[in-house]
Amino acid sequence: MRIIDLSYPIAGGIPVFPGDDGVIIKKNRSLERDGYNYSVVTSGMHAGTHIDLPGHLVDDCRDAGEFPIEKFIGRGVLIDVRGEKVISYKPEYENLIKKDDIVLIFTDFASLYSECDVYYTKYPVLDDGITDFLIRKNIKIVGMDTPAPDRAPYGLHKKFLKNDITILENLTNLSSLLGVCCFEISAVPLKIQAEASLVRAYARIDYD
Repeated sequence: MRIIDLSYPIAGGIPVFPGDDGVIIKKNRSLERDGYNYSVVTSGMHAGTHIDLPGHLVDDCRDAGEFPIEKFIGRGVLIDVRGEKVISYKPEYENLIKKDDIVLIFTDFASLYSECDVYYTKYPVLDDGITDFLIRKNIKIVGMDTPAPDRAPYGLHKKFLKNDITILENLTNLSSLLGVCCFEISAVPLKIQAEASLVRAYARIDYD
């Protein structure tokens, strides 16, 4: 078995979407002074690698802790769309993607994660065709190595969330899955009263 970490570290000052609250990690107690270490984390739920739940943009009162864990674990499928500024439907996706899959969209935009002015403004987006296709396929999660599948006013966000498809954003290391035919994705949110959650997303590759 091999595990591939698909998440960014959570640390003070990491890039966040313009206008969002940043991450602050404060060490309030230290081993040397107090006999134990104790840290306080202040963060929005949309920092770093995270998952958007329906309540983020549609009228849905369920919080992260109310969803079953199995909703965030499943067969992964990687779509390689490097170089595409607008990501569209392709006929070959029909046989590739099945019901309840977790579809990861590899743009290679993660390489610009530290360049906020570019990463949060120039990222590739999905079009209506592939969005409607993924909804028709009844997938579990759509994930990407970008900040979002679309831009304001976030119509595609709303389409996915209205259809109970959660959105996994700011992934990294997707290149490690190129050429891997079978893998499982886990992106379980915290059991928290919020419309989104930080996650430790990873892929598991089993070897016979």
